[in-house]
Amino acid sequence: MTRKLFIDGGWVDPAEGETFETLDPATGNVITTVAAATSPDVDRAVAAARRSFDDGPWGPESAPRRRASILLRAAELIRERQEELATIEVADCGKPIGDAREDVAEAAYMFEYYAGWATKVMGSIPPIGPEAVSLVVKEPVGVAGLITPWNYPILMASQKVAPALAAGCSVILKPAEQTPLTALELATILAEAGLPPGVLNVLTGFGETAGDALVRHPMVDKISFTGSVEVGKLITKNAADTLKRVTLELGGKSPNIVFADADFDAAISGTCAGIFGNQGEVCSAGSRVLVDATLYEEALAAFTREAHSIKLGSGMDPDSTMGPLITAEHRDKVVSYIGSGKESGARLAYEGSLPVDDGLAGGFFVPPTIFADVDNDMEVARDEIFGPVMAVIPFRDEDEAVRIANDTRYGLAAAVWTSDIKRALRIGRALAAGVVWVNDSQPAPTESMWGGYKQSGVGRELGPWGIEAYLEEKQIYIKL
Repeated sequence: MTRKLFIDGGWVDPAEGETFETLDPATGNVITTVAAATSPDVDRAVAAARRSFDDGPWGPESAPRRRASILLRAAELIRERQEELATIEVADCGKPIGDAREDVAEAAYMFEYYAGWATKVMGSIPPIGPEAVSLVVKEPVGVAGLITPWNYPILMASQKVAPALAAGCSVILKPAEQTPLTALELATILAEAGLPPGVLNVLTGFGETAGDALVRHPMVDKISFTGSVEVGKLITKNAADTLKRVTLELGGKSPNIVFADADFDAAISGTCAGIFGNQGEVCSAGSRVLVDATLYEEALAAFTREAHSIKLGSGMDPDSTMGPLITAEHRDKVVSYIGSGKESGARLAYEGSLPVDDGLAGGFFVPPTIFADVDNDMEVARDEIFGPVMAVIPFRDEDEAVRIANDTRYGLAAAVWTSDIKRALRIGRALAAGVVWVNDSQPAPTESMWGGYKQSGVGRELGPWGIEAYLEEKQIYIKL
């Protein structure tokens, strides 16, 4: 059975009848067939969202308490279906089941968190003098197009949908074509939670057709995109004709800096989790590991031991700690980068083994790989590989560590491992990154801020910044 599009509160066939298959990356087998939205479907979804915002039950006139109530109910329903949703997520994107359960739990919390914000959006009264009053009020930006990636499907969808709905926006969600299934389940959940028709529409399909039409559509007021730098640049260009508000969370080549005074065991395990977690398919992955030269070889041996303990396999196998990559094409891209590392003169310190299970022979696996003696000018240190490939670089002092860390077009995240709080603050201030972790790697609390410097993006998500991204400010001037 082909999964349909969700438009104006109902399941509909794609206007041009196009479909595509979604695959289980652990086996390469087809899971199901999904509708492929094209420009006419985008027109239908935008019209439904526009009606619900301009003339219907949502938008600036909707009651914040009602929005909060619906989001709270959605959180409950997500929690009730946690195991089912996690299982769907594993089948669609391959990650270990434990990781998928955590993603679903955090997605539920995001709806809960932004339900709280729905009733707490406040303006201000600037002091302009005794002859007038100036009221600055905040209103939803309008219809928002939300384009999400495949590495954290339900989590990234929730990270955009929850604050957009809390702000009072109507939305069109376009999930990555590789992982459309939990986005469709989210539509069912929000409808059951009481969301009016047209407020959330879900268009499965491809970026070149559905995504591009959404970005260019003149009746869409806002685009929020998470994905590659190259696509982010294209979205910026195509959104410029209508001067849409744009939030972009793009790629990274994050430095992970280990000083000699760090808690060694914590730095080793945290560093490996920062690049090998989620198969390395993480925009903020600590893929460039900078290690103090005085403990370089010791750290390298410890990284190798940690990588050797990783077990590749099906995400549904509770013993698996790393699943497959998302597609055969992406696997081949990561493998080509490993080849580039070998050819460029980097020392191959470790390369793991593929699963031995015959049932996984068609899966898209790449084992954890560690390169030592990497020069920061090599491809493996410059490009976002988006796979389980660690590039280890030695440094001699703080200045050199910061120079290497900042020598990149990216600036999403960075990690610093040290027991010296002054050094932590000094390095944290010097790093050109939107997020700096100290003695940790990869936490992204819903309550805090997320976003990058340089070519890692425009704007911020999560926390109060998440809902602000879907609000406009208006001044009302009253002469007394």
